[in-house]
Amino acid sequence: MAHATNELVTTDIDSYLRLHENKSLLRFITCGSVDDGKSTLIGRLLYDSKLVFTDQLASLEADSKRIGTQNGELDFALLVDGLSAEREQGITIDVAHRFFSTERRKFIVADTPGHEQYTRNMVTGASTADLAVILVDARKGILTQTRRHSYLVSLLGIRHVVLAVNKLDMVDYAQDVFLAIEADYRGFAGDLGLTDVVCIPVSALRGDNITEPSSNTPWYKGPTLIGHLESVDVTDALESTPFRLPVQWVNRPDLDFRGFSGQVAGGSIRPGERVKVLPSGQESTVAGIVTADGDLDEAVTEQSVTLTLTDEIDVSRGDVIAAAAAPPEVADQFQCHLIWMSEESMLPGRSYLIKLGTRTTGVAIDRPKYKVNVNTLEQTATRALELNEIGVCNIRLDRPVPFDPYTDNRHMGGFIVIDRITRSTVAAGLLDFALRRAHNVHWQAVEIDKRARAHRKNQRPAAVWFTGLSGAGKSTIANLVEKRLHDEGHHTYLLDGDNVRHGLNRDLGFTDADRVENVRRVAEVVRLLVDAGIIVLASFISPFRAEREFARTLLDDGEFIEVHVDTPLHIAESRDGKGLYAKARRGELIHFTGVDSPYEPPESPELRLDADGTLSAEACADLVVEHLRAAGILAPPQEAP
Repeated sequence: MAHATNELVTTDIDSYLRLHENKSLLRFITCGSVDDGKSTLIGRLLYDSKLVFTDQLASLEADSKRIGTQNGELDFALLVDGLSAEREQGITIDVAHRFFSTERRKFIVADTPGHEQYTRNMVTGASTADLAVILVDARKGILTQTRRHSYLVSLLGIRHVVLAVNKLDMVDYAQDVFLAIEADYRGFAGDLGLTDVVCIPVSALRGDNITEPSSNTPWYKGPTLIGHLESVDVTDALESTPFRLPVQWVNRPDLDFRGFSGQVAGGSIRPGERVKVLPSGQESTVAGIVTADGDLDEAVTEQSVTLTLTDEIDVSRGDVIAAAAAPPEVADQFQCHLIWMSEESMLPGRSYLIKLGTRTTGVAIDRPKYKVNVNTLEQTATRALELNEIGVCNIRLDRPVPFDPYTDNRHMGGFIVIDRITRSTVAAGLLDFALRRAHNVHWQAVEIDKRARAHRKNQRPAAVWFTGLSGAGKSTIANLVEKRLHDEGHHTYLLDGDNVRHGLNRDLGFTDADRVENVRRVAEVVRLLVDAGIIVLASFISPFRAEREFARTLLDDGEFIEVHVDTPLHIAESRDGKGLYAKARRGELIHFTGVDSPYEPPESPELRLDADGTLSAEACADLVVEHLRAAGILAPPQEAP
């Protein structure tokens, strides 16, 4: 089965390398319960494929005696468990990718962790896999982790499954044990829609039915593990789907060439075929398919190419070039499955970023409809998602995007969610379908716009966002600023944190999620008032940078002015006329900013006011007005009517 059996290696190395280059590639994962033998299995595959070098083998022999779990015999798991924490505990924590090959096929295998707390690691490893090898300890049978991993496999669209009943040597290679486990698993897998399941009795440690049929299981007539991996047909179903090319780069090396580069995400295309560019809907014809190795007569799924078109139409990064006769849908609101991958809880309503294909845009996640207990598949109510939890949510994007449901096309329906501030990936998601309201609700064109309204008011509209601790002096300063602007004849409106909770936000409490929703609603009101041509003064604690950044993104450049009313906590607490800090210190008021809830000060506000008593409130208001005038927000003063 290994390379050494091929005479071309020694007689005609060039022919052998060409043969190796043209082999098909299978990506698969191994998963299962802790200590089911995943790493041992992969180590055995590497060993039997003659891909363990002499120095590695020597190191393996030494490590097996020193820290191995097989009483001094070769511990194949040590070839894969590279992290010191894994070797010390005898478990897999990270996702370990390994390459190996046989005479018939090349393989990339991801060894994924079995612990529930590493669900996000398994999802990462499975996201590109064609097949899953799920291991079961013959002594234990189907466990909760087996069901959990099978659910994740089905959720992520992996349709080919091998159930490897491992450690059969520990039960004397009993046929009835194997058949009972197989029957149990097939019943469960059928409920998940997993129909292509092959069950193989193996011993990864002893090599039974790994590369050669084992004499210890004469009752088993099926394929060996490597024999099945070499022969299973995983022809990408995407090849038969309509053509999709997410544009990654507009290639314009000179004035005579303009092409659109990306990796084909589905179907195929030839010169002369009609295509449609989404979301704009413009159509054209493919003029040529360009690659570094020359022009092609056809581009197919997973090829990286540059398309040229016969028409000069507007195409940008993030657009999708698709078959004109079968284009993807375009929408901005969806139902999706979301796998939360951050240690910080999901905050419904918070503005995150979503990367779908080659397009990145803003997204807000609604409160989950439910979360899925991945051990029992029970659907339970929840207000948010925590690390490694999976739920079904509605999401709202900043703009319409082309997509296909994940079940139809992984590349067009799979996405990641990114934190706007830290730029870390916090979730992975699968689009289910567009919400009906995404098609029923449209922007209504109006003839009077923001510029016309502002011109009539003789001012530039803007939002002056005052943020700081409770008692910092935000409302006092904002009120003084509005009085001065009103006296000069400017059109203003003051939104105050306490006042909006009497009406617009009366249903919200003070949890992190409620604070996020509080600021989100206010930010949308601010956008409407700015669109009306008004100078809006918003006075809110708004403790989180992400929500203040979201408010900024709703406005045009230069329209959002963040004013940090910077008051030390002890001074703000000394001004506690409402007695709120005292209640919080006594535990009578929970989620109080500065006491038991965090405040994230602005990192680079347009204006910072030292409100520690050095400057009076009037002096602080003067600084704000001066800043507005310097920024061109205020026209020369007019007499009040």
